[in-house]
Amino acid sequence: MDEQTKDVVETNKEAYDFNADVSRLMDIIINSLYTKKDVYIRELISNASDALDKARFISVSHPEFLGYNTELEVKIDFNDRDKTISITDTGVGMTKAELIKNLGTVAKSGTTAFLESMGQNGEQMGLIGQFGVGFYSAFLVANKVTVTSKSNDDEQHIWTSTADAKFNVVKDPRGDTLGRGTRVTLHLKDDALEYLEQDKIKNLVKKYSEFINYPIYLYLSKEVHKEVPIDTPRKDVEKIEFDDEMEIQDEGEADPFENDGPKTKTVTEQEWHWDLVNVIKAIWMREKGEISDEEYNGFYKTISRDAEDPLAYSHFSAEGEIEFKAILYIPSNAPFDMYDNYYGSKSSLKLYVRRVLISEDFEELMPKYLNFVKGVVDSDDLPLNVSREQLQQLKMIKVMSKKLVRKTIEMIKELAAEAEETEDEYDSDNEDWEDVEDKEVLADDEEWEYEEEEFDEEIDDKYYTFWKNFGKSIKLGVIEDSSNRTKLAKFLRFYSTADP
Repeated sequence: MDEQTKDVVETNKEAYDFNADVSRLMDIIINSLYTKKDVYIRELISNASDALDKARFISVSHPEFLGYNTELEVKIDFNDRDKTISITDTGVGMTKAELIKNLGTVAKSGTTAFLESMGQNGEQMGLIGQFGVGFYSAFLVANKVTVTSKSNDDEQHIWTSTADAKFNVVKDPRGDTLGRGTRVTLHLKDDALEYLEQDKIKNLVKKYSEFINYPIYLYLSKEVHKEVPIDTPRKDVEKIEFDDEMEIQDEGEADPFENDGPKTKTVTEQEWHWDLVNVIKAIWMREKGEISDEEYNGFYKTISRDAEDPLAYSHFSAEGEIEFKAILYIPSNAPFDMYDNYYGSKSSLKLYVRRVLISEDFEELMPKYLNFVKGVVDSDDLPLNVSREQLQQLKMIKVMSKKLVRKTIEMIKELAAEAEETEDEYDSDNEDWEDVEDKEVLADDEEWEYEEEEFDEEIDDKYYTFWKNFGKSIKLGVIEDSSNRTKLAKFLRFYSTADP
C-alpha cells in the first residue's frame, strides 16, 4: 500500500458519518435557518475575515508568523467550465485535525444535539465566523464543497463533502499551493449557476461585506480593444524593365512595391484582473472629529441612494449593557408612498455585527413612526444564533432601540430649537416694525426686505422642511409611543398651519 493510499484509508477512518438523520439535519440548515440563498457569500467571507483576524493577532507578538505571505486579504474567483466559485483567504489556515474538528461540528453533533444547542448560549452559537453551521450555508448553492487549507503547523490538506453521507480529509497531492490560509470551492447546483455572474457576486459582496476590515478582491474580466498589425503579403509586382530614359517617379504617385490600405486592425480581447470590491470604509468606526460634513453626507447618499443631503445626522457610541456605534440620518424628503403601507413598513436602518451586514430591515430597531430615519448600527458583542438572522436575546435589542429612539428625538429637538431661536431673533429684530407708522416707506428699504427674506429661508431650510415631510409621523408617535409622548408632543406647537 503506497503512502497516499494509506493516508486516505486512515483519514476515512477518522471521517465522521452524518448519521441516519443527515437529510433532516441539512434540511433544517438549508430550509429553516436561512431564508435567502445569497447569505452563503456573507458567511464564507466572515469566516475568512475571522481567520485573517487571528493571523493578524498572532503576527503582533510573532512577526515571523506571516512569513513571505504578508498580505491579509480575501480573493474570489470563478471557473465557468467547472461551474465553481472559490473564496480564498491568507488567514491562519487549518491543520488536518482542525479541519476534522471545525468542519465536522454539525456532522458529529447529530440532529438532537444540534437542535438542543440552538437554545443555549454555547460558544458555537455566539461566535460569528465560527466554522460549523455558518459554513454549511455553502450547501444552499453547492452540491459539493472542497476546502483546501494550509496551516503553519501542518502540511496542506483537502476536506471534501457532498453532504449526503460523510466527509473525508486527505493530504493535498499538489503540495503547498497556498503558503498559508484556506480556499473554499463550491461546486454549484444547476439552479445556482447565476452565482457565476461576476456582477451578481460583486453586488452581493458590496451588500453584505463592503465594510470588512480586509480587502476583498474579485477576479473580473473586461473587454479591451487593441490595435494589432495586419499580417498581409506584399503585392505581386510585374517585372519592370529599367533603361536610361526611365523617368523618375513623382512624389505623389503610388509605390507599386508598397501595400495599400491600413497597417493595423482593432481586435477585442478578454482581459482578467483582480478588482478591489470594498472601497468604502466604515466611517462610523472613526472619531467624529476626523470626519467632515461632506464625508457624512457622502456616506448617507451611498447607503440611502438619495441624491439630496440629509437634514441632520447623529454619530455616537453607546456603552452599557450593550456597546454599539451608529450614525443616524433624517432625510430631506419623504418617499411619496411613505404612509401607504405604514403598519407593514420596516426600519430603514442597516444592522451590522463586526461590520458584516445582518439585516437591512430589522424592524425591532425602530418604532414604526420613526421608520423614515436611515443609517447604520454596528455592534461587536451582539449575540446571534447560528444563522445570524435571528437575535437570541431580544432584551438587548430593546436596549439598543431605546437609545436609538432617544438620539433621534434629540436630533429633532435640535432642529426645533434652531427654528425657535431663529424665530425669536426675527421677532426681536422686527419688533419695531409694528410700531412704525410709515410702513410703506420702510418697505421700500432694501435692507429690511433682505433681512425678512433671509430669515424666511432660514426657517424653511430645517425644521419647517422636516415638519412638512414627517410631521404626520410625529403625530402617530404621540399616539403610539407612550414612553416618549411628552417629548414628542412638544414638537406639535411648531408650524400648525403647515401640518401635513
